[in-house]
Amino acid sequence: MDSLDIQATKSSPLVVFDPVAGVLRIEGQSYPENPVRFYEPVLAALEEWFVEKAGCALTVNINLSYMNTSSSKCLMNLLDRLDEASRGGALVTVNWYYDVDNEMAHESAEEFREGLQVPFNVIALES
Repeated sequence: MDSLDIQATKSSPLVVFDPVAGVLRIEGQSYPENPVRFYEPVLAALEEWFVEKAGCALTVNINLSYMNTSSSKCLMNLLDRLDEASRGGALVTVNWYYDVDNEMAHESAEEFREGLQVPFNVIALES
C-alpha cells in the first residue's frame, strides 16, 4: 500500500498518510472547490489500510484553522468511518489540535467529538 501525500494549497489542507507508521495528518485550511473529490483519496486510503493493516494502530492528527461547511461534512464522514472501525475493534485514536486563541476551532472539535466512541483527544496548542 502506498503512502498518500497531498500538498496544501491556499484552499486545501496538507494530507499525509504513512500506512507503515499508521499515521494520518491533516492540517491547514479546508475549503476546496470540491471537498468530496478532495477527501475521496483519503477515505480510499483508509479503507485499504483497514483491510491490509487490520489489528495495527492508526493515529489521526487533525489541525485545521478553518473549514467550510462542505469540508465539515466530509470530515464528519471520515470521522464516522474511523468511529465505525474503532467500534469494530480497530485501534484508532484521533487527535484534534487547535490554536488556544481560536475558540471556533475548539468548538468545532468538541462538536465533531460528540456522539463518537473512537478515542478523540482535543488538544490546545499555544500560539
